[in-house]
Amino acid sequence: MNADQNAYRDEQGPELNSYDVAGSLETNIADGFTLVAVGDLIVSRRLTNSCHPGFAQVVEILQAADVTFGNLETNIFDIRSFEGSPQAEYGGAYHVSLPETGPDLRTMGFNLVSYANNHAFDWGVEGMRLTCRALEENGIAYAGVGENLSQAGAARFVETTKGRVGLVSSASTFTPMSRACDGAGEAPGRPGINTLRLERSIVVEPKMLDSLRMVRDSLPNFGRSGRQSDQVKVANVTFRAGERPGYSYEPNSRDVANILRNIRRGKQFSDFCIFTNHGHEPGNWSEEPADYEREFAHQTVDAGADAYIVHGPHRLRGVEVYKGRPIFYSLGNFMMDDLRTPVGADMYEVYDKDLIDATDADVTVSEMLSGYETSPGFSAPVFYESIIAVSRFEENRLTELRLYPVELGHSKRFANRGIPSLASAAKAEMILNRLQKLSEPYGTRIAFENGVGVISLSGGTE
Repeated sequence: MNADQNAYRDEQGPELNSYDVAGSLETNIADGFTLVAVGDLIVSRRLTNSCHPGFAQVVEILQAADVTFGNLETNIFDIRSFEGSPQAEYGGAYHVSLPETGPDLRTMGFNLVSYANNHAFDWGVEGMRLTCRALEENGIAYAGVGENLSQAGAARFVETTKGRVGLVSSASTFTPMSRACDGAGEAPGRPGINTLRLERSIVVEPKMLDSLRMVRDSLPNFGRSGRQSDQVKVANVTFRAGERPGYSYEPNSRDVANILRNIRRGKQFSDFCIFTNHGHEPGNWSEEPADYEREFAHQTVDAGADAYIVHGPHRLRGVEVYKGRPIFYSLGNFMMDDLRTPVGADMYEVYDKDLIDATDADVTVSEMLSGYETSPGFSAPVFYESIIAVSRFEENRLTELRLYPVELGHSKRFANRGIPSLASAAKAEMILNRLQKLSEPYGTRIAFENGVGVISLSGGTE
């Protein structure tokens, strides 16, 4: 700094010294800012002008927030003019919705969505691009996909009267060919989603590891190093010894670094930044998050995230408050409107349905009932129970979380189920009791007020 600059600084006093020279990571929203967060949006049609009982009351909650977020787990285009095709590699089902879904989501109140998930490329890059266009045309900001990794990983923003809000999104559950990458030399970048790659290992009892070592050593062409490792790899599956059998995950360090950098960048360009991840790990059967996730969630908050939101397991998991920021380990399903059509011929074969006699609905019902290798299917009531999480901030800190239990009509006929309504008193109590139990390991206490769960932090609890 030269002499003239020093003199000017001295004349201006301490105010000049507060000039932001680093790109501040401080939260800077107006008091009363509210964030509504819900889980998976599996929707196939317009809903706001329909006759679904109780849905209007749900929409009122969505519309009242400054930012309303959900995970878009479908693709939006008109199949009659679609120039792509259903992919051989897809997310377990071909998710597709009608073009009217775009404006209807905006009418509901959604202005921010994640699109990084295992269904984003069910219909290839053509389906992804048309869905992005539908969101853009309806003023819904989205993150998690792009023409290359830099675009897919970057924060996207929505302007509100209480501050600028950024969103960074990734997926740890994804189809391998949907992973975005940047260009290198003459090789162009690849369109896709922003991913968090996880290295999975299976934890077994020590005596089981000895047996697996014998299996491995008996296989032909195994290169023996002479060292006794605490891990055994058989047929590309890694096993290690531990006290509690199950699954363990190690996040890719480069992906973590990239995500944390994008969160920091997103916060530098906004007043409030949300990070979301789409992950089914360790499986849809589990009420607990994967073993890596709590530490990773804390890392994202430390990097500047004001909320950490998980979607993907299709069921509720616990809630934590860390450094005055909400962490939702899974918000479950918000919509499971499975009237998707067409579903693609590959699904007919998977579920042993005849292309002539069976219908798309027959295939979908079979898929929802039988599930997959790591999933029990979706016929249990737990997959049709969730919450709407309303986070309120004062003085740039979370002061209250209101959790509205919703039910998605588990017992209704196929054409009518999957649409949320506020839960009855008895159902609400059951949902909140379960959520309280799942949140206890994080020190979270949920009070019940007229069928609504309340987490109050007015006293500064972290």
